[in-house]
Amino acid sequence: MPEQELQLVSFNVGSEEFGVDILQVHEINRMTEITRVPKAPKFVEGVINLRGKIIPIIDLRKRFGMEEKEKDKDTRIVVVEINEQTIGFVVDSVSEVIRMPLANIEDAPELVTGIDADYIQGVGKLEKTLLILLDLEKVMSKQELEKVGKVNKKK
Repeated sequence: MPEQELQLVSFNVGSEEFGVDILQVHEINRMTEITRVPKAPKFVEGVINLRGKIIPIIDLRKRFGMEEKEKDKDTRIVVVEINEQTIGFVVDSVSEVIRMPLANIEDAPELVTGIDADYIQGVGKLEKTLLILLDLEKVMSKQELEKVGKVNKKK
């Protein structure tokens, strides 16, 4: 029987490498002009028009309480689906698609980096590094998703 594996999109935010299930990722885009939205939560950069659909953009550095960094040629917007809502996450860079055997994934330890452990689904062991697997549905609370959804509808 073949070993079960997960396909992950890996990306960097700060010095950490993260992974999310490829099935949740719609697309990965270069940084584009973001329209600011008044009264949006601090971690909401604003909105973009993606082929006629207005989607909110969340800066993962701000969300994780990391210091801000100037956007550069490597900065990407990872467009994902969370609870039937399309959202873009700003990340420092996108690495690759990784196939990871389920056996290489462990539950997250209580203290992982400076990031709230609630956001973490597990930790994947690669040859030389650890990949923090994000639980996208927990990166934002239901109330925050509702607020972001309202930002989406104001445009």
